[in-house]
Amino acid sequence: MELPTPQVADQYAALVASAETLVVGLDFDGTLAPIVDDPTQAHIHPDAPDLLLELAKRVRGIAVVTGRPARQALALGDLDVLGARVAEQGKEFHVLGQYGNERWTSTERRVISPRPPHGLASFVREVPTLLRRAQAPDAYVELKGLAVALHTRRLPDPQGSFSRMLPLIEQAAERHGLSVEPGRLVVEVRAPGMHKGLAVRTLADRLEAGAFLFAGDDLGDVEAFDELRTMRKEGTPTLIVCSDGGDGPDVLAELADVVVQGPDGVMDVIRDLLRDIDGHRSVTS
Repeated sequence: MELPTPQVADQYAALVASAETLVVGLDFDGTLAPIVDDPTQAHIHPDAPDLLLELAKRVRGIAVVTGRPARQALALGDLDVLGARVAEQGKEFHVLGQYGNERWTSTERRVISPRPPHGLASFVREVPTLLRRAQAPDAYVELKGLAVALHTRRLPDPQGSFSRMLPLIEQAAERHGLSVEPGRLVVEVRAPGMHKGLAVRTLADRLEAGAFLFAGDDLGDVEAFDELRTMRKEGTPTLIVCSDGGDGPDVLAELADVVVQGPDGVMDVIRDLLRDIDGHRSVTS
């Protein structure tokens, strides 16, 4: 892992030295799993389960923080199996779904979720009309329980369809009192008030994190990156990792300490972290 500045190198060294209180947060799509045309076919990197298990042995906790429903992330990544393996080590594994609105842990092993937001059902009924107006009637509509995501990746003109669709979706969401989260050829409509920054802060408080690493790839991760910058100002060592598959938003790379190439790069970060934690322990023991 290339550390671009002495300041980032210092943060990383402090984070490694604080491994026993380190919490690691990871987005799902684009970070643990490659971006695919069909979101129901996204599966985590084949090296991820074993690497995360090894990492869990050395840190305070690991969390997947995703816009997906928690149950969907659990199923696609076999994360319930991984959570059971982590729990056997006496450590904690969390899945925070729908930007933190849903929570699953390796100790409770059930999804805790609020009711769907007011206005979502009315918005969903309006979606076919909105898509026709955007000349994108075949956009993939993903119903997520607490949210709805509209994907244009499979369409003949995915970027043009997305550009026409987004302002119409934003206007309709505002009428229904909902929040809009644009991403890479997808826009999600959900309840306001929760985002990954709040999810990260809640997780850090709950686990009494003495250091925090977060890796993400899309606009929904900006608040998490911002929260880690705030934690750093408060004296907590942090490392912000941008998983860039080549078409990610520039703002994410600008906020990050380290930019890597997609899930392969994220796996390399975890390997380096494991090596460096073990190296630090051997020197200090």
